[in-house]
Amino acid sequence: MEPLIPVLLAVFILFFFAGIRIVRPTHRALVERFGKYHRFAGYGFNWIIPGIDVMYKINITEQMINAEPQEIITNDNLNAKVDAQVYFKIKSDEISVKNSQYNVNSIEYQIVNLARTTLRNIIGTMTLKSANSERGKINKELHGTLLEETMNWGIEIVRTELKEIDPPKDVQETMNKIVKAENEKIAAVDYATATETKADGEKRAEIRRAEGIKQAAILRAEGEAQAIQLVNEAAEKYFIGNAQLLRRIQAMETSLKDNSKIVVPAGSDLVNVMGEMGGIVPINTKKENPGNAGGPLKI
Repeated sequence: MEPLIPVLLAVFILFFFAGIRIVRPTHRALVERFGKYHRFAGYGFNWIIPGIDVMYKINITEQMINAEPQEIITNDNLNAKVDAQVYFKIKSDEISVKNSQYNVNSIEYQIVNLARTTLRNIIGTMTLKSANSERGKINKELHGTLLEETMNWGIEIVRTELKEIDPPKDVQETMNKIVKAENEKIAAVDYATATETKADGEKRAEIRRAEGIKQAAILRAEGEAQAIQLVNEAAEKYFIGNAQLLRRIQAMETSLKDNSKIVVPAGSDLVNVMGEMGGIVPINTKKENPGNAGGPLKI
């Protein structure tokens, strides 16, 4: 009996190690016993009964599948080569993992065919030009349809990407010519607009220069007029009045040469001028001739 103990121990050890299963964090596992679902296994160390239990590991990380290129007839009867990519992942909870294995057969194959069919339905109602310009709309509709159709598959459609929409070669060449012509037209319009803007700027600059010249001429004319006015006022003040006084002095000088007597009012400017010229002090008639106060001065 004792020799059997080491044998049984060895068998037990082999049996134990045969049932060890290690599940990585990127996976979850389903354990079936005799072909029936038995339990859910998380990541880390797991043990099953060898020969009785079977473990299936399921990847729960994000995955990408190509919907494969296909020819689609657009609404304007043109053939377009369309390709798309779908990004999805299996949810990590027990129910989702079970649904991904028991509710759908070959998830990737099903997603590819569903995406291709959905693309035909969407792009078939659009023109080639609108399909190229509304890629975001196509991606959104494709993503929404896949989410709705795969609701019970235990997966999450992360995003969809429309990879390419290629028209036939002859159509592509025609579209390129149209785009080139439109770009040249836009460039010509931009050049004309820039030229017109430059001309307007030069015109405004000329107008500003002319206004400046005009304003300068006006200011110069106003300055000259003010100068002339000042000269006239000075002449009026200093020359005309003095000329009259000079004429009086000349008349007096002539009279003096002829030994004539003239009577000059005592308060007149002529007396002051004569006094300044000859050092003569006017006689104060008030003191010498009291009775002739305010009368004329005799010279």
